[in-house]
Amino acid sequence: MKWDLTALFSSLNEAEEFLKQAEFKAIEFEKNYKNRLYTLTPDEFLNVLKEYEEILENIGRSLTYVYLEFATDTSKGGFLSKFQEIANKAEEHLIWFELEFIHLPIDKQQKFIDNAGVYKYYLIHLQEEAPYKLSEKEEKILMKKDLTSSSAFSRLFDEHISRLKFFYMGEHLSEEEVLSKLYSPDRNERKKAQISLTLGLNPHQELFTYIYNQIKKDWKIDFVDIRGYDNVEEPRHLSNKVTKKSVDALVNTVNENTYLVEEYYNIKKELLGYDKLYDYDRYAPVKLTDKNPEIPFEEAKETVLRAFKNFSDKFYEIAKKAFDENWIDVYPKEGKRGGAFSHSATPKAHPYVLLNYTSQRRDIFTLAHELGHAIHQYLAREVGYLNQDTPLTTAETASIFAEMLLFEELKTSLPKNELLEIYAGKLEDIFATLYRQIVFTNFERKVHAADELKPQEYNKIWMEENQKMFGNSVILTQNYEIWWSYIPHFIHSPFYCYSYSYAQLLVLTLYNLYKKGFENFEEKYINFLSQGGSIPPKKQLEVFGLDIENESFWLEGIKAVEKMLNEFKQLKDENDSEPTLF
Repeated sequence: MKWDLTALFSSLNEAEEFLKQAEFKAIEFEKNYKNRLYTLTPDEFLNVLKEYEEILENIGRSLTYVYLEFATDTSKGGFLSKFQEIANKAEEHLIWFELEFIHLPIDKQQKFIDNAGVYKYYLIHLQEEAPYKLSEKEEKILMKKDLTSSSAFSRLFDEHISRLKFFYMGEHLSEEEVLSKLYSPDRNERKKAQISLTLGLNPHQELFTYIYNQIKKDWKIDFVDIRGYDNVEEPRHLSNKVTKKSVDALVNTVNENTYLVEEYYNIKKELLGYDKLYDYDRYAPVKLTDKNPEIPFEEAKETVLRAFKNFSDKFYEIAKKAFDENWIDVYPKEGKRGGAFSHSATPKAHPYVLLNYTSQRRDIFTLAHELGHAIHQYLAREVGYLNQDTPLTTAETASIFAEMLLFEELKTSLPKNELLEIYAGKLEDIFATLYRQIVFTNFERKVHAADELKPQEYNKIWMEENQKMFGNSVILTQNYEIWWSYIPHFIHSPFYCYSYSYAQLLVLTLYNLYKKGFENFEEKYINFLSQGGSIPPKKQLEVFGLDIENESFWLEGIKAVEKMLNEFKQLKDENDSEPTLF
């Protein structure tokens, strides 16, 4: 299945013309309203705000189209660059709007906020960001600079890594394809995949190191040296609508409870019958049956739809639309970027989901995860383009919740020996979403605190932080030390990764409320998702009786992980079969 982009545009030419029209409207908008906001009534300001939103949405629609084209064919980087330049010019004529608003007298700002309806929190957030905003001229300079700094290095990273090929057993595989081999039931295949990935990445370490050094240097210059943030993390926390205190509490709680990871992998070592467990064994399937582990996409589709329908007709209907209307690009291909994502596009279109489906069981969970994002994004269309995007801390909520729904579906339909396999897979997914992302955060904190680093210095920090998570359960080989270099979040979104952990613990708490029969849970949860970013997360979650500023909140999520691990151990004790390894 390939996605159908006609809900956006029918061609690059059409998208480019539309973007140029948006640029013209931005110029007219500036002529009509710049230096006039103070003269407007609250109703007039609201109409101007809606016009501003429409121009931004039109720019976003064009950029979405070209980015989706680029995502499935990275040779189209030239088109992406061209569109970004046009969009940049258009946005130069819009920069003044937010700056002029935050420099209005406070009483005038408040009158506009009181009359803003769904845009109220958007304007309040502008007030929160005000101390870090620069003059219009300076903002334009930084916007132009971005084309040849961080965004340019991000593009270089994407294009370069998408072209890499990894020699594996006589074939040249993409990054996504060779990574999938690490899930093979054959230990020899996993080891060869580990060597293949390392040998493929190794010649490019100097380039990846240079890119990362420039990214973190540019991040510090932009946000700390120029904008005046106290530290390199603060801009991410502000955009996530959370405090550093709450993030520190999360990180500390996870770091203090890595014993759960260590305990699980020591059990896995026993189940696999190994004396030692190496990094290339982490994702080895726990196999107690001889069933074919490959799952066709159609089977995955039906399983996910069934899981969604058991929770909510609304979830099912939106997911079915995604399949029926070709919102999804499913399989790996030459030049396609790795990984998976759901792009919100714009409220006048619909989300788009990119997969690299390789028929592994984990790919079903990826499908559920990205469709969870798509459902969230589709529901949030109602609050408009400015409010559609959620902070990263809640953006992962629906996706991880969708994975839990799938897990519940599989639990009810499998015999005990297969259920043990599913539990093992789910625990490993949680560890990847919760603990591994905090390892990434620990790694980022250390590398951003240092000056320019050499490859071996990155390697050393990477190994130290990963070993803390595994304790004595997994031996990390020398081949593993350069695997930091293919992680795209470090390049595209510094300090992004803790958001996954934030959402994971939040979802485990929400899911427990659902299973306990919390009153009108489905209705309240769908309303929560429909609010997008129009309401602060802390206020959104009050309807569930949750306080995300309370440090004990994080420990409740950890207890849910521990409960699942204990269920896994009980299943293991009840199962008399010896694991069969293939």
